[in-house]
Amino acid sequence: MATNPPTGDGARKGAVRNRSQTFNPQTERWTKRDTDSGRFIDQKSDSNPFKGVRKEKRK
Repeated sequence: MATNPPTGDGARKGAVRNRSQTFNPQTERWTKRDTDSGRFIDQKSDSNPFKGVRKEKRK
């Protein structure tokens, strides 16, 4: 799991593991997915991608 020390600098130490994100063109938002189960976990409220989560390749 990623950590965020020191507090307040906005930087992430390490990558978020077992997660990926993909862009949904219908809603124009990024959706986070669990790579183990394939289930969708979360969706961004704005159009910016999640910080520190790898992007899936589009087919």
